[in-house]
Amino acid sequence: MEQTFEATIEKRGKWYIGWVDAVPGAFSQGRTINEVQENLKEAVQLILETQRELRDSGVTGKTLKRKIQVQV
Repeated sequence: MEQTFEATIEKRGKWYIGWVDAVPGAFSQGRTINEVQENLKEAVQLILETQRELRDSGVTGKTLKRKIQVQV
């Protein structure tokens, strides 16, 4: 399955930095726009794979859901 995500890329000095807002933790950098795009693709793929593995790991036990408040 293939999904499309919007990446934000900024030039900072000699480097490009990028992130994907829809995937928390998906940050990367590169010397070129193409390099940072490829790095972001890999980061998003790894994060989503890890989330899927954890969700499907079959760990049994009590699951709790709580609302938390965070100042930003």
